[in-house]
Amino acid sequence: MSELLRIIDARTKLAGTNKVELLLFRIGKDPATGTTETYGINVFKVREIMIAPHLHHPPRRQSAIEGMLSLRGMLIPVVNLPAYCGTITDESPRVLVITEYNDHTQGFLVESVETIYRCDWSQVRTPPPTFASSDSRGIITAVVETDEWGLVLMLDVEKILLDTIAPEQDDAAYTAVEPLSSEKPVRVVYCDDSMVARRQIERTLQHFGVDALGFPNGKRAWEYLQQCAAIATAQGIPISDIVALVLSDIEMPEMDGFALTRRIKSDHVLRSIPVVLHSSLSGTANEHLGRSVGADGYVSKFEPSRLAETLRMILEQYIEVEVRSNA
Repeated sequence: MSELLRIIDARTKLAGTNKVELLLFRIGKDPATGTTETYGINVFKVREIMIAPHLHHPPRRQSAIEGMLSLRGMLIPVVNLPAYCGTITDESPRVLVITEYNDHTQGFLVESVETIYRCDWSQVRTPPPTFASSDSRGIITAVVETDEWGLVLMLDVEKILLDTIAPEQDDAAYTAVEPLSSEKPVRVVYCDDSMVARRQIERTLQHFGVDALGFPNGKRAWEYLQQCAAIATAQGIPISDIVALVLSDIEMPEMDGFALTRRIKSDHVLRSIPVVLHSSLSGTANEHLGRSVGADGYVSKFEPSRLAETLRMILEQYIEVEVRSNA
């Protein structure tokens, strides 16, 4: 218990400071260029690193699915990242990184693990259009410039999981979302660096019956919210007439969700806007971190109905307050 509290306390000190710790690893050479790139994922999502033990190989598995790992009574699917990305390794990758995303545990085989690198989210950049156009699979969600490791490529793990072990929700999952009952227009601003996640959120909010406006990172969303605050002040109207709720991912280039939440809750015009964190960083510790920076809700990715019901609960409370204050 004391160790858990120490970990939570350490992470709480990072929350809202716009800092992130990345696990850096390599997956082999690009066959077209012969270069070996360094990749990164958030340390928060890493549960274990080990030399890969024996894997079970079910029939008819996808080419990038290496097999299943039996770990402490749990069967974990294992994705061979070099096979998925088409890179070349000198030998079969044997380093296994166990991760937790969206309430699911899975492993990724990589060639080597290099280090843990701490940086500011402002150092994490959205890839420029020329770079993004060369990423044929659309799996690079951000880049980080470092002195020692060069350019670190941040993987869109949600896209990789969608392509391998966690297929897209079918239409029924979205059509089951019940619309919000509101007499006035409701705008939800959302931000997420994953193109897959933004598409899922957009579909959910469409069925939820609200006006949705999306951004690829917290910085872009913050710039828009500042414009909204200026308009609300100039026109003498409640900020809720422009933005009813902010839905934010946690991991994003340039400004993360914790820092965005803290800025919103520190602004005298924007602070009344409810903020819901929507993240693949599942677990009670991360919900605790969200509360520590002022978030009004936390929901792990990705179930359309769960997301809609979380937003409904908060928005209906908020709308009731607005009705009573105007009565």
